[in-house]
Amino acid sequence: MKDIAIIGSGSWGVALATHLASNGNNVKIWSFSEEERDLINNEKKCKFLSGVNIPDNVICYTEIEKVVDGVDFILHVTPSKFTRETFKKYKEYVGNKPVIICSKGFEKDSLKTLDEVIKDELPSARIGVLTGPSHAEEVAIAIPTVLVIASHDERILELIQNTFMSEKMRVYTSDDIKGVELGGALKNIIAFCAGVAAGIGLGDNSFAALVTRGLGEISRLGIKLGGKKETFYGLSGLGDLIVTCLSEHSRNRRAGKLIGQGKSLEEARKEVGMVIESIDNIDVAYELGKINNIYMPITETVYDVIYNGLKPEEAVHQLMTKEKKCEWE
Repeated sequence: MKDIAIIGSGSWGVALATHLASNGNNVKIWSFSEEERDLINNEKKCKFLSGVNIPDNVICYTEIEKVVDGVDFILHVTPSKFTRETFKKYKEYVGNKPVIICSKGFEKDSLKTLDEVIKDELPSARIGVLTGPSHAEEVAIAIPTVLVIASHDERILELIQNTFMSEKMRVYTSDDIKGVELGGALKNIIAFCAGVAAGIGLGDNSFAALVTRGLGEISRLGIKLGGKKETFYGLSGLGDLIVTCLSEHSRNRRAGKLIGQGKSLEEARKEVGMVIESIDNIDVAYELGKINNIYMPITETVYDVIYNGLKPEEAVHQLMTKEKKCEWE
């Protein structure tokens, strides 16, 4: 049995808390919202996960130091754009506790991955990244799920694998922090495109092409930025890409579908009702591709859809009429 801190009371934070508590661990969640704290503590509910009952050994606080104090490790589960400002609130209490990044994305202004953000703020931090094909809605009700934990610290790999493993969750280990982070962040962009394709009525042929060529873009950029090729064909790359592109649980896919149906960006944000990491990170991927001279036609085209008013139907035409190439170029 472990004492665990979860920083973030959204759907993923609560889903992880529910799983860990069901495994017999004591879990403390930090929320910035008193309303969410009271809902979790008094009604054992989460407003983002209808029908899920939160175990009694999950307690929520709005005082972040209470959550971090005395725990065995910390799961950081805030949206990527809030990672730095939230970590600053509790970094003085971290000490030697492992910090496991469970968010997926980049810091927009610096173009940094989230492990780099944490290291900026606390160079001595012991970091892991937990990711893989997983929707909070399914983890919270114990549908079998497989994840990967990446770290350069063998003790962290063993700790997280042993704590999370159950008959409902399997966890593999990796030493490729950069690769698993980049796979998790970049796949959201392709999932957004999959939603756009659905919104304008494209078919299975188009979907398969998008996912396959999208994986090519993810792996080209990810390898250039330091990830291992095989990582992008594993759980955090191909696996996460498939689940996010296919599922109606995916807020990135839902947002893209709304854009494809003619909704504005703000209308899509409002209807989805939660942070949409793909929209927050499309411009980061676009900039990283340009800086590193990586061929990323899907990313570049969806950037034009979001920021330059390109119609989704015209975006498809542009992609289909690009210059002839060998598949592996």
